[in-house]
Amino acid sequence: MGFLDRLTGKKPASTQPAATATGAVTSQPATATPAAGENVSAAASAAGGGVMPRLAVAREKLEAKDLPGAIAIYEEVLAVSGDRADVLVTISGDLGSSGHLAPIIELVAPRYDAQRHGPATGLNLLQAYLALRQAGAAQHVLDILFALNRPELEERLYGFSNAIADMMASPTGAAPESLNGEAPPEAAKVAIVTISKPIWSYGLEPIAGELLPPKGEKLRRVAFAQLALPGAYTDAAAASKRPEDELGRLSRGLPLWLAEKFYFSPHYAPVAAAGLLDDPTDGKSYVVFSSEWTTTNLQQLVDSTTGGLDYIFTGALQQKAGDYELLLRVFEVKKFRERKTFTARWTPATADAELAKLLEQIGQFMEWTPEKSGLSYVPTSEPSSWIDTLGASLSLFLADKSLLPTPQLAPLAPVLERAAPQVMIRPVASLAWLTLQARAARLGLKVTWPGVQYSSHPAVAQARQTLGI
Repeated sequence: MGFLDRLTGKKPASTQPAATATGAVTSQPATATPAAGENVSAAASAAGGGVMPRLAVAREKLEAKDLPGAIAIYEEVLAVSGDRADVLVTISGDLGSSGHLAPIIELVAPRYDAQRHGPATGLNLLQAYLALRQAGAAQHVLDILFALNRPELEERLYGFSNAIADMMASPTGAAPESLNGEAPPEAAKVAIVTISKPIWSYGLEPIAGELLPPKGEKLRRVAFAQLALPGAYTDAAAASKRPEDELGRLSRGLPLWLAEKFYFSPHYAPVAAAGLLDDPTDGKSYVVFSSEWTTTNLQQLVDSTTGGLDYIFTGALQQKAGDYELLLRVFEVKKFRERKTFTARWTPATADAELAKLLEQIGQFMEWTPEKSGLSYVPTSEPSSWIDTLGASLSLFLADKSLLPTPQLAPLAPVLERAAPQVMIRPVASLAWLTLQARAARLGLKVTWPGVQYSSHPAVAQARQTLGI
């Protein structure tokens, strides 16, 4: 029972078995890790020397309604002992028990490290964020606590996950009531779109057997999720309504690129995933993720993927002064456990070399081996322009399916200019150019490029005949 349970008078959870989000049945342990307020402060005071008596004085000030006096003591203590687990759990517990939630976030959140400080303080932070309706921050702390892999906390953490999902679905915390007898406006809906084949192969189904390798049954199912763009926009919601920019296209194109590589392996069935928003007021658009995908997003992806998933790649991309920094996380779905992280940094001048290195590292970790049927997979020497092409192809594909309005499409000329030199060299680049051109024509867009020459590969001639180009 954490501080908010005591504050609201809630009873501890039942000790009866309960179904988790994954369908397994677990039992509430007889003795759980204590959260703040459950004799933790008293035990810490006995062993804390000079620090804990000061915290006891701060607690007395809270009881006397002297919050500024208590905070002054907390700041004094944190300045010298801010990395002690007992200090953080005591401060967060005492503040929460007295109903002061914002100071928990201000004082404790910047110092909290789950590996060093344990789950109790994290649970207090999580509940503070929930009470203040900061769903994104609550989800971040929840993901950190899940990563501790503590079985005795799992059932409770799934409960928090459900609470966060409910909060996101109903921002006011309750079902909206009608106004003057009229029905409330319909809420915006977020859908996860999955692309299960190379994006350039859609539209070439009549010759798919010549292009793509057949897939067996015993495959590892892996998803590559759209990248978050933390700090990229002051207003992510407004940014999602504008035509996609280079950074947004990269956040979707890079997962498509990774999924393409894994499609050309006999051991994997990959998908690339992107978020789409359907707002009854403002229409359809891409979702701009300001923070990494939450466990709720990941579970939604698993539930919407035929056959389920074994692994999910998610992560974040940042751009500062022209330099890029990428963080990728690999999650094992069965346990929702983070397996590994990958990082890459590049400038426009080093992008191709660093991205190629990243692709090789991921392939080695996932034990990627090449497929022997279908087109031969040969990594491009210019991944940055190819990722740009894949991202643009996705947007035209979705617009062609009426899932994305054409005003959301960015001008194609810069993409075509970068892609043109590869069209003659790589068969897949020719195929991507052809399917992109066919979709654009159906949408009334012009994509012709003077002097472009296609690859001489027989599959390209078949594709031209199939598409009538």
